[in-house]
Amino acid sequence: MNKLKIASAQFEHRSGDKAYNLAVIEQLAGKAAAEGANVIAFHECSVTGYTFARKLSREAMLGLAEPVPGGASIQRLAAIAGAHDIAICAGLFEKDDAGKLYKAYVCVTGDGVIAKFRKLHPFINPYLTPGDSYCVFDLYGWKCGILICYDNNIAENVRATKLLGADIIFMPHVTMCTPSTRPGAGFVDAALWQNRENDPTSLRLEFEGMKGREWLMKWLPSRAYDNAVYAVFSNAIGMDDDQLKNGCSMIIDPFGDILAECKSFDDSFVIATVTPEKINLAGGTRYIKARRPDLYRDIIGREHTPEQKVVWLG
Repeated sequence: MNKLKIASAQFEHRSGDKAYNLAVIEQLAGKAAAEGANVIAFHECSVTGYTFARKLSREAMLGLAEPVPGGASIQRLAAIAGAHDIAICAGLFEKDDAGKLYKAYVCVTGDGVIAKFRKLHPFINPYLTPGDSYCVFDLYGWKCGILICYDNNIAENVRATKLLGADIIFMPHVTMCTPSTRPGAGFVDAALWQNRENDPTSLRLEFEGMKGREWLMKWLPSRAYDNAVYAVFSNAIGMDDDQLKNGCSMIIDPFGDILAECKSFDDSFVIATVTPEKINLAGGTRYIKARRPDLYRDIIGREHTPEQKVVWLG
């Protein structure tokens, strides 16, 4: 494996406005490529918008969703990737030939889709079907995986993706700044976003506190550290329907250290160089080799009925 330059992006998408969102994706992808990035990762549903989908009927969802790889948005992503010689990771709602709906995330080059993943734990809309498989694929000589938002909160998903060979895991999100049972959680007042130029401090305090980044730092670096992977976290910034998101897209190395992080309120990206040497040196590689699955194989595989409750959807 050679060194690879990865960009993780954030931008304020518009609900249902694919043309606008793809235009921003093109702008940021072009800039990242000009700065030497080999791949750029965007947040989940970066093409379609996200939270507004909680209000949509099945018919509306089918109108919003597209086939993958045959849809117009995928063709546009491939054209952008080809024009700038950069791989693009982006998310959208997918529909298949049977009319099933999925939350999908793709990696696209100028040659088309090289990987597609369907979210294992979707919840934003009741008509979404959960994915039923992991995704590991080759990208410029690296083994990469994809897990979307809530999928990463279930630690077994990250470990399984690593055991299937992934050394880089793309982790697209639209997260933080929502109510939860954890102390300190809650929405961030949209008025702070509207007033961000006059009072950036008050907004930054909310974004970086327990409603936002401090919560993320409780668990995200450990996913990278425990599994000796590069974690590419991408998140929306700004208004997502009627909710405010705090961005802080970042790239974390196998030691759990942040290599680069978006710090502004703008549509932006950061670039980090990933190297194979860190994977071999990281503690997680030793821990994985030291595992004793004979002790817990039957425990982890025990019959279980999945339960999921998302408080803020109400």
